[in-house]
Amino acid sequence: MSTITKTKINHLLSTQPAEVVLTSSWLAKQGYSYDLQKRYRKSLWLDSIGTGALVRHGEKVDYLGAIYALQSQLGLSVHPAAKTALSLQGKVHYLELSTKRVKLFGDDGESLPLWFKNYDWGVKLDNKLTSFLPANLGLVDYEHKGFKVKISSSSRAIFECLYLTPKTQPLFEVYELMESLNNLRPKSVQILLEECSSIKVKRLFLYMADKAEHEWLNFVNLDNVDLGSGKRSIVRGGVYVSKYQITVPKELEELS
Repeated sequence: MSTITKTKINHLLSTQPAEVVLTSSWLAKQGYSYDLQKRYRKSLWLDSIGTGALVRHGEKVDYLGAIYALQSQLGLSVHPAAKTALSLQGKVHYLELSTKRVKLFGDDGESLPLWFKNYDWGVKLDNKLTSFLPANLGLVDYEHKGFKVKISSSSRAIFECLYLTPKTQPLFEVYELMESLNNLRPKSVQILLEECSSIKVKRLFLYMADKAEHEWLNFVNLDNVDLGSGKRSIVRGGVYVSKYQITVPKELEELS
């Protein structure tokens, strides 16, 4: 391998964080041709983890190192979300949360590369593609192993949990999560409520925040929040809550 080629790979490895995926398409745009990438693999500078994805030789990259590439190199909106985001921020205290299952959300219409979907990251990835919230609204930086990825803020994460209820996310668990969120920023909640397109999510959010008696709810203005019309049945055979026009489990409504 020529001195110039070695200098080029050294520059790449010195400017990119360790333990992240390097996508072939992004590398090509940075001046590292596909032929050059092949030579780097042959010389054991880089390893392939699937078509279109490389890592430093010998490194074990976790799913967040892959999310870094999806966000910063491919411009995708996929991000750790819902319970996973709350867990990463230390908001899940007494609830037992399996680290083997990771919840991701991305914008409706996006397509995740096969290398990401097929590689064994050591966890099960559940990815939900939806546009019920604007893709980049309510995200925060999360630092991990020397690099940063975007994850859902606490406010957005609880919205995402509610989006999954009751089919794949138990209502009781979401309420327990809501109870612990006593310091949400009213301004962030306000924007999310105004931009959210799911009537179910907005009504459940307000119902649970009200039930948990969170002070920050007093500073949220509902004048510009579309709560729809008519009744919404979240579960069958539940109790109707007239204030929010929703039917919820009797056990949840009776909680004090």
